[in-house]
Amino acid sequence: MKKGYLYILLATVLFSSMEIALKLTAASLNAIQLTFLRFLIGGLILLPLTAKEKKEKKLKLERSDFAFFAFTGFICVVVSMILFQLGILYSKASVVAVLFSCNSVFTVLFAYLMLAEKVYKHTIISILLSVIGMVVIIDPLHLAPSNFIGILFTIGAALTFALYNVIGRTRSGRYGGITLTCLSFLFGCAEMLLLIGIGHIGPVADGLNAAGLSLFARVPLVSGIGLGTLPGLLYAGIFVTGLGYTFYFLAMEQTSAATAALVFYIKPILAPLFAFLILKEAITFPMVVGILFILTGSVVAFVPGIRLQHNKGLSEDLKEDVEEVISEAQAEIDETSIKP
Repeated sequence: MKKGYLYILLATVLFSSMEIALKLTAASLNAIQLTFLRFLIGGLILLPLTAKEKKEKKLKLERSDFAFFAFTGFICVVVSMILFQLGILYSKASVVAVLFSCNSVFTVLFAYLMLAEKVYKHTIISILLSVIGMVVIIDPLHLAPSNFIGILFTIGAALTFALYNVIGRTRSGRYGGITLTCLSFLFGCAEMLLLIGIGHIGPVADGLNAAGLSLFARVPLVSGIGLGTLPGLLYAGIFVTGLGYTFYFLAMEQTSAATAALVFYIKPILAPLFAFLILKEAITFPMVVGILFILTGSVVAFVPGIRLQHNKGLSEDLKEDVEEVISEAQAEIDETSIKP
């Protein structure tokens, strides 16, 4: 358990610094380029854990599995993470961090609609509190037009990431969380590489520029990477994307999925603090109020979740005890019975 909480702490710090690191690095690198490189690096770092998980599960991948990874990779990396990077580009890192952390709200809704998962009263209360917190942080009555598009991108990223989570749940039992994440990252990067290549075709690039989408035209792969940008890129790829997810999955192994979710409950508090200290982004009164609403909603969801996990664990322990007693009784019967 001590190891588990250490992993939670490490994952929390790394994930909470994500938007700040990407904000600093995006000033010198193309947003699409940065997204591609950091998920490529992150996916490669997860490969050893993926190989271990596949061996433990005796998993053999088939053609339909690769199609599934291509689908989840497209939703996660190509759509959600590009929207996420655009949100960082056009809005404050602190706002993006808090709003994106609410993707769990959308995950519950998608799970209800797509998987018919049961929704509890405490879950509904948690969603309402989180939505109120999001509205307070956005502060629509005083929202500057320059920030509006960034917030739209961020909400779009949160929605599509929630969709990725729910679709991933349909096969996470078969693959395991590490394998699903790693191969989704790598397949998403392969699809991004294809799109980047298409964007280098003359007529396509000219059309993108004419449509005001110059960010997607002739996206460089290595151009712009130097001594000034390399530290930020390596931090975003190795530490935030690679080690961040590694520590998160290790935390789930050592504790439970419900306990490891603490990472995303603490992030809305820690990320704005990092943004204030490093980027000098002001922590406004609406943001403080919004964070309090979101934090309260997280607590409302977290505590019953831990209880359910604990009760489930007790039930499994009881089941094991009963099976052990039956097994021992059967052994005694076999020993005392007259053999033919």
